[in-house]
Amino acid sequence: MLFVFLVDATAADKKEWTTLTDCRYVAHANNDGDSFHVRCGADAFVVRLYFVDTPETNLTYGERTRAQAEHFGATLDETLKAGARARAFVRDTLREPFVVLTRKAYAQGAAKDPRYYGMVQVGGKDAGKGLDEILVLAGLARVKGVNVNIPGGEKARAHSQRLLVLEEHAKQKRRGLWGKQDSPSARGRE
Repeated sequence: MLFVFLVDATAADKKEWTTLTDCRYVAHANNDGDSFHVRCGADAFVVRLYFVDTPETNLTYGERTRAQAEHFGATLDETLKAGARARAFVRDTLREPFVVLTRKAYAQGAAKDPRYYGMVQVGGKDAGKGLDEILVLAGLARVKGVNVNIPGGEKARAHSQRLLVLEEHAKQKRRGLWGKQDSPSARGRE
């Protein structure tokens, strides 16, 4: 049985990347900062970002929310509010068309719509920037989740390390959830 799993994982790792251009954010009640509905031409699906985990917007997954709060040194309430900020941040960042890079690897979730892991590149002033990088630098995501070698040859480990540097920068600059002022953990650091 383990052998079958390893074969499936190897086969999944060899999936080819597809670049979907002119993608649009689709408003939906289940959207959050790291998983959201998109339309790319005739295709409509949910993108689950590789490499990052944004705070939850409710306590449906209480253990995950507690782990997020612990990571950021925040309260549950602060974490949930940051989840709502991350959702709005993504919606606002993706107002203009964007690019989705995906291997159409299935990302299990509660949504009924197809849900695939992917990376999002945005244009404008952040041209060529990945949404994962933007979220981490804004202090609205932690480096965690499924990693994959990036199109163009960047290894998953190198990309994760770069994101960890951005996370440390956001933490030092007290951005996003790192910048909460009222929490006991923030008062303890001062």
